[in-house]
Amino acid sequence: MHNKSYMSVGELAKKMHTTVRTLQYYDKEKLLCPSSQSEGGRRLYTHKDMIKLHQIQSLKSLGFSLEEIKNKLMPLDTPEEIAAILSKQALTIQEQIQQLSKSLQEIELLKEEVLQMQQVDFKKYADIIVNLQMNNQYYWLIKHFDDSTLDHIRHRFNKDTGLSFIHRFNQLIEEILILKNNNVAPDDIEAQKAAQKFWNIVMEFTNGDMSLLPELMKFNDQLDEQNEWTKKQRIANEYIQPALEIYFQNAGVDPFKEQ
Repeated sequence: MHNKSYMSVGELAKKMHTTVRTLQYYDKEKLLCPSSQSEGGRRLYTHKDMIKLHQIQSLKSLGFSLEEIKNKLMPLDTPEEIAAILSKQALTIQEQIQQLSKSLQEIELLKEEVLQMQQVDFKKYADIIVNLQMNNQYYWLIKHFDDSTLDHIRHRFNKDTGLSFIHRFNQLIEEILILKNNNVAPDDIEAQKAAQKFWNIVMEFTNGDMSLLPELMKFNDQLDEQNEWTKKQRIANEYIQPALEIYFQNAGVDPFKEQ
């Protein structure tokens, strides 16, 4: 019979809601070795071993591999060391909570988009998920594009170039709104510069494929969300259209004949 300050492998497994086989594996992997052995060669564990096992279980529940856990285990010789371990575990749990909260938000937002689309479209679902994960706040625009336009976007832009394009487009919209608020006439040189920049950014988006223009016009007509971005977009589009017509006339360009 072993000393009462020790626990057998079965007793430790029962107290910590694990299995004897798991503890034997941890011993084999030098992750949690018994502090002693009985005369008959049975593994014997102390309460310190129990605390170390708790540390291992906590890290494992947070998704760390056994190899990672080996590198994260800390000594348990002083109250300060134990408190430091608990603080690190608490911080890791907080990070996990934040990540889970973000995942929950992404799921809720995806659910909203799925219901609005009214049909199953896994490619669009995947695009929305990717844009949610990269914190693109304009993820909701995806549902308004048809499949061919989305295929074009997938091949035309990656994460960095896509976000850069959106940023520059939004800057241009702000510039156009300033012109409108200052009552700048469509034929004014500043309005014409804005029209040229607007057309250049359309060409950048389409990569010169004029067949995408009708879809872009249809896309603009579908933007019925009552949010700030949509309102700005509509106001800027209404203002820049007359300036664009003058710009095309002066440049001798008819974009719809180019299709």
